Amino acid sequence: MSSIISVSRLATGYDRRDGSKIIITKPFDATLKSGMLTCLLGRNGSGKSTLLRTLSAFQPAIEGVIFVDGVRLDEMTDAEKSRLIGVVLTEKINSENLTAAELVALGRSPYTNFWGRLKNDDREVVEKSLAIVGATPLADRRVATLSDGERQKVMIAKALAQETPIILLDEPTAFLDYPGKVEIMIILRKLAREEGKIIFLSTHDLEVALQIADSIWLLNRDGGVTTGSPDELAKTGVISSYFNTNELRFDADTMRFIIK
Repeated sequence: MSSIISVSRLATGYDRRDGSKIIITKPFDATLKSGMLTCLLGRNGSGKSTLLRTLSAFQPAIEGVIFVDGVRLDEMTDAEKSRLIGVVLTEKINSENLTAAELVALGRSPYTNFWGRLKNDDREVVEKSLAIVGATPLADRRVATLSDGERQKVMIAKALAQETPIILLDEPTAFLDYPGKVEIMIILRKLAREEGKIIFLSTHDLEVALQIADSIWLLNRDGGVTTGSPDELAKTGVISSYFNTNELRFDADTMRFIIK
């Protein structure tokens, strides 16, 4: 079943105590579609995490509406959201004493009973989720013994075990070496295409994102959001105008940044 997220005049930010608002991203319209890997790019402090948390329903929008398959996100119950959206954040959860399989099994909580007891079907989903991200050999390892890259695979498997059509990730390649970054991004693109999911993630790894993503959301300096394919944003000069500095130049032909 295909899904679509559409945002209409969405603005993100925070409410001040005096009732006024701090607007981080200005109102914009955009869509996210099944089968596509979309990367959210922007400089530090541009509001990537705020936008992702708003799309995850962890914090309210300043204005505008988020629709998931035509239904307003802010009118859904927590149970409905948990069956639609899986989220992988950068914060480490207190799971050091769990095995990888036990951590992935936590993704089944929207479907298990009050006591969280797994049925055979749930265990099969956990095994499949570990296999999809290539983490089956890690199943019996304690989370505390995993490397950053291994832990990230397990966290993605946990989101997969939730069996949601949408997975949102905040900086999933942070703290990984370059081969690890590429491996995680390829896994996510494969999930989008082969499992038909909406995969949306924030990242600072510009070159990797531009080579692998199907679509880009770029947070501009003025708080606006520009969307398009990597080729579109590169060839129209959007990437260059935003990221070029006195020391750095973006080459649209190679999709790489060059130190002057």
